[in-house]
Amino acid sequence: MNDTLMVIGEALIDFIPTEQGMALKDVCSFTKHCGGAPINIAAATAKLGAHSKVLTQVGADAFGDFILETLSLCQVDITAVKRTKQYPTALAFVALDEKGNRDFTFYRDPCADLHLSAEDITATMFQDCGILHFCSVDLVDSPMKQAHLKAIQLAKEQGAIISFDPNVRLPLWSSKEDCKNTILEFAPYADILKISDAELFFLTGQKDCEQVFTVFPDATIILLTCGEQGSYLMTKEHRLYEKPIPVKAIDTTGAGDAFAAAFLYQLLRDGISREQLPHLSKDILQVYLRFSNAYAADSTTKYGAVHAMATTQEFHEFLQNFHISNVIISDS
Repeated sequence: MNDTLMVIGEALIDFIPTEQGMALKDVCSFTKHCGGAPINIAAATAKLGAHSKVLTQVGADAFGDFILETLSLCQVDITAVKRTKQYPTALAFVALDEKGNRDFTFYRDPCADLHLSAEDITATMFQDCGILHFCSVDLVDSPMKQAHLKAIQLAKEQGAIISFDPNVRLPLWSSKEDCKNTILEFAPYADILKISDAELFFLTGQKDCEQVFTVFPDATIILLTCGEQGSYLMTKEHRLYEKPIPVKAIDTTGAGDAFAAAFLYQLLRDGISREQLPHLSKDILQVYLRFSNAYAADSTTKYGAVHAMATTQEFHEFLQNFHISNVIISDS
């Protein structure tokens, strides 16, 4: 049964400041959190009750130990995670403004995840794969880029849904053009494209999403997150919207990942195949969008990324507190 979400990409440690509203150079102390967008999505999906599996590489160091321990506690399958003594686990230091918005400084050249190779990816890893999700951070020129191409090929052969979140981090690229061109190179592989309003403008020069399928014609579903302006779900037939939820955000690290994870979780929960994806009704898609929008909002009320991803029970309490209805949490 193809009921597993597989993610491939970066695994790192986020150092989150204990103070908000100051430049990174002025922060005195941090707390460490397991991070990396694919890791966040795998953890959130597992915490909601679905199967998830990680394809990455971490260092044979204390930070790699911490990532694997954190994922294991979330019930994420880590059997395909490699360890290496040659390269360290990547690090990211985060600064938060008064609204919890982030600014990143990365230490990942070289790092362990970028050196996972295509030879490390095997067909047996994909036997239960229902969805493969990836981002752009590890698509820089590296062995990991080739590992992505092989993983996408094997997932497609398995009939899996392919999901892509550009998750633009310009400081990690040699140039804006290289980042943009690589994302546009990989976008046609995706059945589901999750993108922020800022990323949409960066990639297309458009602030309006009306013509988004002219830029990404191969996508079946496009998820557009707009922060305090809410979120959209678009197909070639429908354009759906959910208004923002008035939470007091303290840390937006991983909010987009929470949104993507919540959407992918619902597809797994309902057993949606790649063939069924284009035929989902407007009503079902609206319910999926409402769930994802709320789950992302909840994640901003806690520090960190993996730590901030709610379990089913925690999310149920959040929905009750904000009087949000017409959301299906589980299949039980």
